[in-house]
Amino acid sequence: MAHPMFHYDEKFGEVIFDYCRERLSLDPVPLDFGSAVDVADGVLRGLISEAGTPAEEVLDVFRTHLAPAVVSIDSPGFLAFIPNAPTKNSLLFDMVVACSGLNGTSWLESSGVVVAENQALDFLAGAAGLPEGSGGAFVSGGSLGNLSALTVARDVGRARLGSATARVRVAISEDAHSSIGKALHILDVEPFPVPTDDHRFTRGALEEALAADPHPETVVGVAATAGTTNAGIVDDLEGLGAYCRDHDLWFHVDGAYGGAAMLSRSHGHLFEGLRHADSFIVDPHKWLFAPLDCCALLYRNPTVARTVLAQQAGYLDVLHETGDEDYDWNPSDFGIHLSRRARGLPFWFSLCTNGVEAYRSAIQRGIDLAAWTAERIESSDHLELVRPAGLSVVLFRRRGWDGARYTTWGQELLKRQIAFVTPTKWEGETVARLAFLHPDTTEELVTEILDSTRD
Repeated sequence: MAHPMFHYDEKFGEVIFDYCRERLSLDPVPLDFGSAVDVADGVLRGLISEAGTPAEEVLDVFRTHLAPAVVSIDSPGFLAFIPNAPTKNSLLFDMVVACSGLNGTSWLESSGVVVAENQALDFLAGAAGLPEGSGGAFVSGGSLGNLSALTVARDVGRARLGSATARVRVAISEDAHSSIGKALHILDVEPFPVPTDDHRFTRGALEEALAADPHPETVVGVAATAGTTNAGIVDDLEGLGAYCRDHDLWFHVDGAYGGAAMLSRSHGHLFEGLRHADSFIVDPHKWLFAPLDCCALLYRNPTVARTVLAQQAGYLDVLHETGDEDYDWNPSDFGIHLSRRARGLPFWFSLCTNGVEAYRSAIQRGIDLAAWTAERIESSDHLELVRPAGLSVVLFRRRGWDGARYTTWGQELLKRQIAFVTPTKWEGETVARLAFLHPDTTEELVTEILDSTRD
């Protein structure tokens, strides 16, 4: 007889399916309240017990007390940080992935997963202009993607210098994502900070910084950003990439947020330099409308990455026995991970079923809305732009407000269930920030948000 934990309760299954149907049918998805509401003391008390708690009771606690205490990142009103707007098909297929018990670790056990994920990766590599044969894997997020890619960059750089322990540095700008600096710290690689041109990392600035440095040979790579998280700024990918090609430096591009805009008709030209990248990340769970958590990690030469990152153990030898690298494509070989869920499949399914044009138009919608918002701010008598809109991010100030007032404003918007907006810092000043991603965010909602600053 099957263990009771593994018996399917059809009645409760229908309860869960009903909850999922209800959630999927919400239009628009409500914001809910996050930490603006307290989970009452004692709500969870006793749920974990020797005998277990009835499933319906636990689900009711989640529905009634826990879910409202989580801001819905997929709401059109979620305009803080970087939102998440998974398509309905990606959410539905994520349920299929969960119910199927799919493992995405290796070719041996997961070839059906790998071939589909690789089709999605091939699409992204082609959009980036990377050569045929590029590839990689889906990892949990941009932080792990950056760490994995920079691990390869470090080892390749040390090999070029002829020492496995050589002091090496990677050139970055002050606007690089925090995960870049954290990855370099973990890897014992020194950052080589390069001043920016109005927050944009350029080839000219890199050349000037290297010319002034007494040991430029220790700089083995460059980490550029294709759309900074704070302001949507795209670095000089063409100039930096060409310099790296000419001087045998590893060129890594962090496009976790902004890389999806390579599909934009109005801004795609800013990303042409991606074709120079040795490694590139973009998060489908951001602007490619997939569920959390999913980062596409791509390498120009996957064999180099495999040499650095593939894990070796007696019980893993079977994964590499054939020696056929084109056949034995193990996602575990390309990132700092081993076991992994088939996290790329919901994106693959959504891309297949919705089509590329739907993605182009949805991405363009965020850019167009940011431009529209910037124009409205410029025409305001009490607001002013901090800088031009960058991709789908708008920074602005409300004249006369201090940091505390911005925070209160955001709290009031959430309390009224209008939007989730948080301030940011720009050149030391607290300012307002709107990040557009969900194509269903409307001009009417933006108008309501901006008008609320008159209070």
